[in-house]
Amino acid sequence: MLASASRALTDRVPLLADRLLDELAENSPHYDLAVPRDEHWEQICVALRYGIEAIAASRSAPRRDLAYARELGRRRAEQGLPLELLHQAYRQAAYLVWDEMLDVVADDDPGSLPVLLRTATQMWSGVDRQTATLTDAYRATERELQRRTDGRGQALLDALLDAGDGDADPALVQRAAAALDLPEAGRYAVVVLRSEHPGPGVPVEPGGMRFLWRMRTDVELAVVALGAAASPTDLQNALRARCPGPGGISPVVGSLAKLGHARRQAELALSTVGPGGADSIVRLAERLPAALVVSRPELAGLLVAEVFGELLRLEAPDRATLLETLEAWLSCGGSAGRTATRLYCHRNTVFNRLRRLEQLTSRSLSHPRDLIELMLALEAYWRG
Repeated sequence: MLASASRALTDRVPLLADRLLDELAENSPHYDLAVPRDEHWEQICVALRYGIEAIAASRSAPRRDLAYARELGRRRAEQGLPLELLHQAYRQAAYLVWDEMLDVVADDDPGSLPVLLRTATQMWSGVDRQTATLTDAYRATERELQRRTDGRGQALLDALLDAGDGDADPALVQRAAAALDLPEAGRYAVVVLRSEHPGPGVPVEPGGMRFLWRMRTDVELAVVALGAAASPTDLQNALRARCPGPGGISPVVGSLAKLGHARRQAELALSTVGPGGADSIVRLAERLPAALVVSRPELAGLLVAEVFGELLRLEAPDRATLLETLEAWLSCGGSAGRTATRLYCHRNTVFNRLRRLEQLTSRSLSHPRDLIELMLALEAYWRG
């Protein structure tokens, strides 16, 4: 009975395929968008034939329906058809086949209907196996496609970050924007860290910022899409809440084409963090004097020797006391009282140390040009 019903159903496969295509198109336009109709019709016919064949096949017979479900799951993932629509197609196909089989048996041998009903469990179990098989194939293909996409996107991101002094090639920028789902023009900053970052599992931070992380040999980098509202200070605060530092943040650039330039600026910001700044995450905009010094090490050495020449000849403890007093005085905005409180000494002691420093350097803290030289020389000294 099953064998003859299966043969009759096989003859009706083209009609069943037409009905199924119409039902699927009525429920969702995705099918016609993702799969050409002729190709879809042929694939439905094959799947129906193999499915009908499996209903009457012995347990030891090859399961061509499962092999084809596996192939179809892979194809649909590559075509971008949502998995739930593929499940829907298999369910609707099963209903069509079952209803048609009931009609065939009722026409040929109405007395066989009770026997046919006992095969329902076998049929729907087969449909479940087909669905599970195509789901596994679909998801495996989806993971592989995602891995390829991620790898291509990461390679393009690296190419943008490693671009030369000028803007990145427009063709590269266009490909990267498409692969990374980022606008070519936008507000971007680059972060360079010498510590563990929050990780790619947290792509969106407070304020709508999006982080794309890349690991290098000795640092970790992130391209940050700031969106319309987030500021560099917002970025700095978000990183300080998650990362131990040290780190450097570039100024904002206006396009993906300028990420290479932003990376170098972030690295420059990081280089201004001294040995005692392990927990510091700094913006280049707030470290410009130090950045000027560290970017030209040969001039920095000459500046230290020229400005601190006599002072450098003192014994180490005496030299350290004068320089620490100068640094504290600068940090306290030129207030001798606050400097004394910070250094646990009398304010007259602060004045005496500063006068001695002026004598040794032949520079006056009250003259703007001399003060600038002393500030830059101090930056260079701590990083020498």
